[in-house]
Amino acid sequence: HVQLVESGGGSVQAGGSLKLSCTYSGYTSFIDCMGWFRQAPGKGPEGVAAIDSDGASIYLDSVLGRFTISRDNAKNTLYLQMNNLKPEDTAMYYCAADPNSGCRQPRYWGQGTQVTVS
Repeated sequence: HVQLVESGGGSVQAGGSLKLSCTYSGYTSFIDCMGWFRQAPGKGPEGVAAIDSDGASIYLDSVLGRFTISRDNAKNTLYLQMNNLKPEDTAMYYCAADPNSGCRQPRYWGQGTQVTVS
């Protein structure tokens, strides 16, 4: 089993920055992909960014150039640096992990951290 705990959310004005962190523990040696997903009120969930164990990453088009995903396996932590935030980035952000690459249907999920941009 894998446990994921997010932190770093909060309220920020448009144009500001936040850095989300996700610490992972448990049986993590078989995890390949880790990613960030979000869900805004009244909308379905969407993938924001994902990174495989080989460092390959993908991003949602609307965050490309503004968000950066990274992982530090020595610290068992996944990060999402979010710059130039927009009101439409407001959502609950979830960390996810999966044994397969691409994070298409992640098996493990955190509880989420709220990001509000005004």
